[in-house]
Amino acid sequence: MPRFSANLSILFGDLPFLDRFQAAREAGFSAVECWFPHEHGVNDIAQRLGDLDLKMVGINSAHGDAADWGLAALPGRESEFKTSIEQALQSATRFDNCAVHVMAGLAGSVRREDAWQTYLKNLECAVRIAEGSGVQLLIEPLNSRDRPGYLLHSVEQAAQIIERTGLSSLRIMFDCYHVQVEEGDLISRMRRHWSKIGHLQIACPPSRSEPGTGELDYDFIFAEIDSLGWSGWVGAEYIPSGKTIDSLSWFHKHAAVLRG
Repeated sequence: MPRFSANLSILFGDLPFLDRFQAAREAGFSAVECWFPHEHGVNDIAQRLGDLDLKMVGINSAHGDAADWGLAALPGRESEFKTSIEQALQSATRFDNCAVHVMAGLAGSVRREDAWQTYLKNLECAVRIAEGSGVQLLIEPLNSRDRPGYLLHSVEQAAQIIERTGLSSLRIMFDCYHVQVEEGDLISRMRRHWSKIGHLQIACPPSRSEPGTGELDYDFIFAEIDSLGWSGWVGAEYIPSGKTIDSLSWFHKHAAVLRG
């Protein structure tokens, strides 16, 4: 059975951010992840992790301005992007070399060819900066319904990027929710690109709610993940249908299998 990490940028949202670590530990999680740790104090987060014996699984690179949602695909922002990667790597190192999701950005107003050329060059830059650090860089397709204009929107695109010379060390953040909404055929895509996946995340379409409340059969998906030999973490990155603590029946069910 997979091991689960709690995404604290979206779970336990009724609590101040730094208090969510204690809540996650009390709920039974031994690992967490978050989006933008530098906004909350990297040293304070590291202190919480150590005090609670929690593992940080992954973070994002900076999103830029409020309307950017990432910088990698935005022409003219290369210097800012490079700084964001250096910052993210410093944070990841502070968190025992957790993974870093390199965010592409909302490039809908940019000529497509320019956005892709910028994105690929910036990914090459990020790979060079991260080389030898022990930090895994991830790229994540986001569905075009929830994030219209986000450059990277399909697993197929992400796989093609990783096949390019110089980018083979990248891995896919395979978010089951985004993949199902954008492309469907979830399990076949997971199997096809399994060797390129570096992290898995879960939520249920259509509303991005917890497992058991939408159209995906997560009992089946977890069994498939097991059969494929997943040894990493699976990030719970969903919008609870009520309070987070009341949305965790799926987690307690599968955690009991792990303990048993």
